[in-house]
Amino acid sequence: MLGEALQGHIRTYLNSVRVEKGLAENTIRAYRRDLGKFAAFAQQRQLSTKRVQRRDVIDFLATLYRQGLDSRSVARHLTTLRNFFRFALIEGYVGEDPSATIESPKFRRALPNFLSLEEVDRLLQQPDTTTITGIRDRAMIELMYSCGLRVSELCGLRVSDIRQEEGCLSCVGKGNKERLVPLGRQALEAVQRYLQSSRPKLLGERTCPYLFVGQTGAPIDRIAYWQKLRNYGRQAGLRKTLKPHMLRHSFATHLLDRGADLRSVQIMLGHSDISTTQIYTHVVEERLKQVYKAHHPRA
Repeated sequence: MLGEALQGHIRTYLNSVRVEKGLAENTIRAYRRDLGKFAAFAQQRQLSTKRVQRRDVIDFLATLYRQGLDSRSVARHLTTLRNFFRFALIEGYVGEDPSATIESPKFRRALPNFLSLEEVDRLLQQPDTTTITGIRDRAMIELMYSCGLRVSELCGLRVSDIRQEEGCLSCVGKGNKERLVPLGRQALEAVQRYLQSSRPKLLGERTCPYLFVGQTGAPIDRIAYWQKLRNYGRQAGLRKTLKPHMLRHSFATHLLDRGADLRSVQIMLGHSDISTTQIYTHVVEERLKQVYKAHHPRA
């Protein structure tokens, strides 16, 4: 019964953030996983929501370390618990927040991985554009790199989101925030080719509002795209396993490298806080240091 009560409070919290904050479904799933782990831990100790103490939260975080999670992952779990207990305090499920005074684990923020221009060019050559799926895949990669989209944003695009006359697209990002992003010429041409010669054949007699579809006419999902991108990266001989976010990182890094201002990049990426975008300035600075050390005679 104690565990069921906590799980019920967790379900209420997840419904609340979905409705009131409009969080993305992927974020909701991550919260559900983190809180599910804590609920299982609390059940072993026969703890209700109200009986959870500061010591219990610390012990839970310690179990995550013992399971091999790094400081970044443990910090994320703590943030999820803080959000939940803040909600529980407001709703009267607890008398005080047991996570409030726990210090977040310290970790050094790693610089994001990105592709060089030459690697992006190699990647774009991999889809076989003599096939309908190759034309589609080329358009997806061009669009993601041209606009710095998240994979969920790319897969969630609708045909109506592409504004060909204005040379931009509309996408819905985290927190259901809509933004307009400029669409590069080559990406627009790739999308137009896909719309004209590939998408109609993939759909056949079927209809679908989403831009990118598979051979069954259903929208391409993020996992399928992830797998395709990884395979293309392997074919291109890239030095690291290619993940969708690396194209987003490459978009931001290449813009800043060529003189774009941080505020503009922030808007195009859809970051609510400019401090999130500032990590890319460190990428550019680090690359310049490497160039200097490699080429300056007195480095």
